[in-house]
Amino acid sequence: MSESHNSRSFAVGTMAGVNPPLGAARFLVRMARLGRLDSVLAPDHLISVFPKAIWDTDFTPQAKTLRSPDEQFDYAPLLAHLAAGAGRVQLGVGVTDPHRRHPVLLAQTFLTLAHMTKVPPILGLGSGETENLDPYGFTWNRPVDRLEEALQVIRAALTDAKSIDFAGKYYRIDGAPMDLNAPADRMPQIWLGAHGPRMLELTGRYADGWYPWETLAPDEYERRLKLVHTAARAAGRDPDAIVPAQMIQMLTARTQAGLRRLLRAPAVRYLGLLAPDPVWARYGVKHPLGEGFRGLIDLMPHQLTKAEVQAAIAEVPDEVLHDWLMIGTPPEILARIRTLADAGLRHAIVFPTSALVSGADAAFGYGAVLWLAARLRRHPA
Repeated sequence: MSESHNSRSFAVGTMAGVNPPLGAARFLVRMARLGRLDSVLAPDHLISVFPKAIWDTDFTPQAKTLRSPDEQFDYAPLLAHLAAGAGRVQLGVGVTDPHRRHPVLLAQTFLTLAHMTKVPPILGLGSGETENLDPYGFTWNRPVDRLEEALQVIRAALTDAKSIDFAGKYYRIDGAPMDLNAPADRMPQIWLGAHGPRMLELTGRYADGWYPWETLAPDEYERRLKLVHTAARAAGRDPDAIVPAQMIQMLTARTQAGLRRLLRAPAVRYLGLLAPDPVWARYGVKHPLGEGFRGLIDLMPHQLTKAEVQAAIAEVPDEVLHDWLMIGTPPEILARIRTLADAGLRHAIVFPTSALVSGADAAFGYGAVLWLAARLRRHPA
């Protein structure tokens, strides 16, 4: 690891569920605070990534307490509710989009949240996903162009001392006041869920953090981070001020036999369907949801039948799961995260996917997150 990377602190966070009961999210934030995790992010979905048609106890024991995966809390009041018990755990959304909420309203929400938290909240943004937009009639043609304008509006709303003027193709704002300010040292951070060249360029130009959710090999992570840094320098920004983050879908167990058991679980195998077609193509197989399928961006889970989901799950090869998830015992996961730290990673959002399999596996998975955080805090390399 380079000297500059070695001198930086390493942060570890996790994801909060956004389903009832509300006490589950409160418990997770309490665990994060007591376990000295750095962050808890909540997703923003109107529809779950899991099809309702297959949601039963044969698929996941979570169906015992959650009648429908599509029971999704709105992240904004949820984060506000959690803020009182979060202490110095950084709260945020990972990620929302500017198509369902006007960028000025996004800025207002996070400026408000900054008055409730003790550290800067994280406004994670992406270009949008079909399942949250098309069924509800939201307009999101030219999504990256819209996102770029939204980033400019949000920056103006967060930082302009007087009023906002903006004349773009998608947003027009004429001398509009935004007098709400963040408290000192709590300016909301903008993180971008960026993977392609244009999104990486926008990250360098406008964002405070880079938050890819697709699994990346260390060399690929480093390559894309360099594109972010190049764009930051071109925009006259300090590239080192941008937090390199990563969402890590971790599947962990104490032994290799335990891992093999987890890999047989239907809910875990379903996660392979969220990998885009190019991941499948690397292993010479076609994605069962169609050629060119882009994973979460194209997913419409509520339109899938139980038979269709079961047939697709049956086609998921182990190689895709090992590519798409971070699979291993806790020491093996630790070693893999350290290789990403060598590539520039500074903030890992680790979600234990084994929580889909059983309560015992969930407890072990979250315990592993705390174990990883303690060791990465001391020795990221």
